[in-house]
Amino acid sequence: MQIFGIGIDIVETERIAKSIERFGDRFLDRVYTQAERAYCDKMKFPERYYAARFAAKEAISKTFGTGINHQVGWKDMEVLRRESGEPYVVLSGGAKAFAEENGITEVKISLSHADHYAAANAVACQGS
Repeated sequence: MQIFGIGIDIVETERIAKSIERFGDRFLDRVYTQAERAYCDKMKFPERYYAARFAAKEAISKTFGTGINHQVGWKDMEVLRRESGEPYVVLSGGAKAFAEENGITEVKISLSHADHYAAANAVACQGS
């Protein structure tokens, strides 16, 4: 397995909370999938979980070297959770097309969040 790229991002939890407060569903629907929203909304402090997923999507886009743009959109990267608690990524749309074009077979992520910040790192891997 070879590394295509790595990415890291940190987000202030309050920034995400303010976006949710100000823009509500318009913000949430633009950035998060229904599965992500369902997971975050059931938590005691949903803004922490939203912030971690926001950071993950930024980190993933950095592994590709594209950033979030017309080619790779927010909802083209879905951050889900295995029963074990491990987060994982499902790519679709432009992100999936980019991964396939570049031989990326897996994107590994790690998330962390606390009261004020959420962080994520990502590694895009080529090969098996």
